[in-house]
Amino acid sequence: MFRSLGQRPVTGRDEDPRVAELRTAVSRLRRELAALPSEFPDRAIAEDELAALAAMAAGGAPETPRLRGSLLLIAGAIGSVSALARGLKEVRDAVDLFGEPTQRG
Repeated sequence: MFRSLGQRPVTGRDEDPRVAELRTAVSRLRRELAALPSEFPDRAIAEDELAALAAMAAGGAPETPRLRGSLLLIAGAIGSVSALARGLKEVRDAVDLFGEPTQRG
């Protein structure tokens, strides 16, 4: 969202804009999930992993492999819930801002 406007978020502190965007996207998806009236089998997994992403974002610079792992679990848990597709895409886009994980060999 901010990138398309060429602007950075105003947070009142010197914060990594990627972290701010991740925090915003996760918060939005958590609200959308909470407002969803229907239950589905993996809802608890999605809620737990969104909480984990929120904690990683609150802690500063999260580790890319952990971000991607949580994203995969969330996508698997809510991927078929069309009402959450936009929010899931925003979280994925925010995770992608952190780049590819480095390979250890």
